[in-house]
Amino acid sequence: MSRNASAAPRQSASPSPLPQSATPRNPAVPAVPKLRSFRDRLRQIALFEIGGLLLISPPFAWASGVPLVESAGMLAVLALIAALWNGAFNTCFDWVEGRLTGRTADRRPLRLRCLHAVFFEGGLLMLTLPVIVLWSGLAWVEALVADIGLALAYTGYALVFNLGYDRMFPIDPAPAAGR
Repeated sequence: MSRNASAAPRQSASPSPLPQSATPRNPAVPAVPKLRSFRDRLRQIALFEIGGLLLISPPFAWASGVPLVESAGMLAVLALIAALWNGAFNTCFDWVEGRLTGRTADRRPLRLRCLHAVFFEGGLLMLTLPVIVLWSGLAWVEALVADIGLALAYTGYALVFNLGYDRMFPIDPAPAAGR
């Protein structure tokens, strides 16, 4: 048998007739899933923060000894900080999750939801601790304990709220006309 008989015929390296955008994607790299719209994200943040204020202000006032009106005012400021953090953190987390897994946030597994809630509250704790100290007059250690209590309460609330929100308002995989 000669060398040429066993060699496969060579194909010419001609460019693909398809435009670059029409060439098939690498299946190892997941497609970027659709994120929530800006309007949907605003609704999510507003509902989350209003619900949190209503549920968490009374127990915080009772546990910290800070009067309810002051507690509600401080928690409203913390809610504004949290709302800004919420939008930035959730959008970034959803984007990274989508890039790594190809999955939308409404399809997030429970374990990752728990990790998401812990990271969210950990970052928020760093942003809110100085506000609690300045507003309430609590010492740094007392404010840290209060902030950890708030973080634990909001972590549980965030887990339940976001699971419910994702079920009530799933992300439509098809592009919606007029949005």
